[in-house]
Amino acid sequence: MTKQWTVEQLDEFVGSDDMHVSPFYADGKTYGTPTWVWSVVVDHDLYVRAYNGQNSRWYQSAMTQQAGKIRLAGKEFETVFIDAAGDSVLDSKISAAYQAKYQDSPYLPPMLEKGPVGATVKILPR
Repeated sequence: MTKQWTVEQLDEFVGSDDMHVSPFYADGKTYGTPTWVWSVVVDHDLYVRAYNGQNSRWYQSAMTQQAGKIRLAGKEFETVFIDAAGDSVLDSKISAAYQAKYQDSPYLPPMLEKGPVGATVKILPR
């Protein structure tokens, strides 16, 4: 059975802007260098997008290894990474969440483009 985030965790995640993602390296044991990413909560799930799309190293590791850890809301969590791109309804909801949370950032427009949208990752606790 897949674990889920608690309501309390999701509430903390919504307002946090300090997420670092560290998928495992190829050995499946060593955590990668933490990469700061934007995160949003949509429909009771946690999502991130790779700014450089599917060419991002952390994204490639996350999709290959499908596990690692994140640091968010001042805490570390062992995680599972799941490809979440390609569902147009979900993509739109995630884009809307990015627009709401990061509306004042000059980096927002690229996060809504094809590359990052195609590199959307759902993160679950492990």
